[in-house]
Amino acid sequence: MNEDLMRDAIANPRNMGEMSDADAVGTVGNADCGDMVRMWLKFTEKDGRKVIDRASFQSFGCQTAIAVASMATELLKGKSLEEARDLSAQDLTGEIGALPPMKIHCGQMVEGALRAALDNDSKTPAPTPAASAPMSTLSDAMHGMKSGKVRVVLTGAPKE
Repeated sequence: MNEDLMRDAIANPRNMGEMSDADAVGTVGNADCGDMVRMWLKFTEKDGRKVIDRASFQSFGCQTAIAVASMATELLKGKSLEEARDLSAQDLTGEIGALPPMKIHCGQMVEGALRAALDNDSKTPAPTPAASAPMSTLSDAMHGMKSGKVRVVLTGAPKE
């Protein structure tokens, strides 16, 4: 693990915060440990393919989850949906490198949030913020979770 990059990603997370014009949103968490990650994706068309233009995140949890989510949002820019789906938790850690065994779940949560967002991508345009119901906070989503296994909570525009 590259500790210097990890420290920088923790101290200066990139792309942190809600994206009001997102095309897809995914949330994943573990009620037992209290960690959660929500990821927003904005798409664009490039050479006839749908690609990720921007990604952002919010995280409840440890600093490692924040660092991995920060690295992942940078890595995702310009990736096609197919390329993004092929990324593993280990790939999403980017230049940070392999995580210690007790922190592997942080990468898995970021991967889960990405997959939830990609699965939640709708063919229809996302509703405008004024027309959509208020989005629940990470805290609201977490309190609605049951104890036990990791549970994916999809948010955003429904699939048709």
